Amino acid sequence: MPGLVVFGRRWGLASDDLVFAGAFELFIRIIWWIGILVLYVRNKGQFICPGEGLLHSYLIVLLILLAAIILTLSAVVYVSMQGSISNPGPRRSIPALIYIRTLLYVPELVWAVLGAVWVSDDSPGCDKSAVNTVIGAVVVSWIILFFTVVAVLIVFDPLGSKRQGYLDSHGDRDLQSSESAQLMYRARSLAARVWESRIKLMCCCIMQEKDNRAAFSSIGQLFSEFFSDTDLVASDIAAGLSLLHQEQDKLEKSRDPEEVVVSPSPASHTREDLDIELENAAHYMQFAVAAYGWPLYVFSNPLTGVCKLSRDCCRSRSPEYDIVDGDHVGCHFTSMLYTTGLQYRDFIYISFHNKIYEIPFFVALDHKKEAVLVAVRGTLSLRDALTDLSADCENLLLEGVSGPCYAHKGIKQAANYIYKKLINDGILNQAFTIAPEYKLVITGHSLGAGTAAVLSILLRSAFPLLKCYAFSPPGGLLSKPLADYSKEFIVSVVLGKDLIPRLSIPNMEDLKRRILRMVANCNKPKYQILLRGCWYEVFGGNPDDFPTELESQNPHGLSLPILAERRSTSYHSLASEDAPSHLQHQPLYLPGRILHIVEESTTGR
Repeated sequence: MPGLVVFGRRWGLASDDLVFAGAFELFIRIIWWIGILVLYVRNKGQFICPGEGLLHSYLIVLLILLAAIILTLSAVVYVSMQGSISNPGPRRSIPALIYIRTLLYVPELVWAVLGAVWVSDDSPGCDKSAVNTVIGAVVVSWIILFFTVVAVLIVFDPLGSKRQGYLDSHGDRDLQSSESAQLMYRARSLAARVWESRIKLMCCCIMQEKDNRAAFSSIGQLFSEFFSDTDLVASDIAAGLSLLHQEQDKLEKSRDPEEVVVSPSPASHTREDLDIELENAAHYMQFAVAAYGWPLYVFSNPLTGVCKLSRDCCRSRSPEYDIVDGDHVGCHFTSMLYTTGLQYRDFIYISFHNKIYEIPFFVALDHKKEAVLVAVRGTLSLRDALTDLSADCENLLLEGVSGPCYAHKGIKQAANYIYKKLINDGILNQAFTIAPEYKLVITGHSLGAGTAAVLSILLRSAFPLLKCYAFSPPGGLLSKPLADYSKEFIVSVVLGKDLIPRLSIPNMEDLKRRILRMVANCNKPKYQILLRGCWYEVFGGNPDDFPTELESQNPHGLSLPILAERRSTSYHSLASEDAPSHLQHQPLYLPGRILHIVEESTTGR
């Protein structure tokens, strides 16, 4: 932090990211140099073969060239180890060293070509060890050059020139405000297009579907907005997450073990209600799991799952599959029968149709609980992930609810799709014709839980007694009025520290601010933070107590952002004064009442 600026553009790495890569190449170069030197000394510079003159000159120049590269890499590694993440001042000479190292690639490339020519034309008759050494030198040269090109492509930032141009102009107070606004608008538009292109590249297998274009554009805009206001690179985020994890563990361990939060004993009827909801949640969870089909069944039954499903996966379509819409129905349908314990005649409708905003679900009769059950599948495909990532707010018109009503865009559209199938295609009407006295229950897990919750809100007016059990629904789902309204008929089940129920754009923004604070106030080099963080994550131990400049250099009680700004004048936040209002995302909440299940530290239950 900030990103490294060389060759007139910003790159996707910082000046303190060259420690590990530089040290690894330095190790290879030293071994290589020692091998060449041993070969040369052992033969005392005398090689008896047709190409001895060229070989002698090749080895001498190669030793000198490797020595120059080793010295340059040593300087790069040493300088990159200096300073801290938010204090790049001691590393100001890194760009000059990179220019020197880049220039050394030219003679290295020439010498690699020259070595290849010698091996092919003049090596016959020469000492075998000399020939093998030259071949090894040529191969290693080409391998290093290849991985260098790959590394450049990885750290290349398509927005580098635009962002650096913005930062330069942002510091020019004489620049007209209209010009600055136009430059910022172009930069943001380009960022959105770049993120959209990245997402399309990752999702190339579903690019041909025309309905996906709007989703790609929306997700690209969301990602560009989230990352546009910070000058962080990937390693900064990794270091910040490591520091934040250790900081949270320190706070957890510093709590008084005898400090217990005692809540009043619930009334007997409340306790009974809770027991009923726990029993219902345990029952309906199996239907939420069954909606995933054979993949989760095989995962849950690794020893017997494949054998049980193999017969039905391969056999021809039988009459009972007429209720099934989708591909590979045999495996899916059979796994549902095993998971739920239902008979095929208990299923009213099953759909494995899957597109963006259109997710699989099934409708069945649960005779044990006397319910018409709608179970919605969670995230299992790339299309489902894109539905998850369409996290903007979209209005959800609902009578009888005061206040703004909006929901997660992708999940709301998925709920609309299922709602139309259930109502317009007469699926629910068919189910209640068979069992008119049954109640309606909707369930799902993850994406399916969020969709089930929104679907319940849409169906509540037609089915006032419906219930919804949402297992691990996304945290950024409903506006506050809708979340309060849904407490009458939705139960959200959250297990421990599950990530999904805490995942929302405002929470991600908060995480980003916490990471910025951690990396801005830690005065340790990044490589030390990453090494210690990897050790802590793998082997555990006590959280490291990294001293911070905040503690030693904040005698006047300056706020964190002010202190960070004074420490690193080269750090830029694009959101400082030009952040548009749409970057402030509306808070969204979990649906209904929340049943939070945690493990007791004493009993492990």
